[in-house]
Amino acid sequence: MYVCICNGVTERQVREAAEAGCASLTELTMRTGVGANCGSCLSSADAILDEVHNRRDLPLPVLAQAA
Repeated sequence: MYVCICNGVTERQVREAAEAGCASLTELTMRTGVGANCGSCLSSADAILDEVHNRRDLPLPVLAQAA
């Protein structure tokens, strides 16, 4: 699915950038071009960025028990 139609940025590209360490919406715009024109996609891109970061930050209870 396209997140940014103006620059042809897909949801997959946003997720890949977030998983590669992209930490902010500004950095995401610089890496992918998302939101650089009209900006109407910024809320969707930010939600995907947050989702990836929240999923990555989930604690692993198995590791806590092993320590």
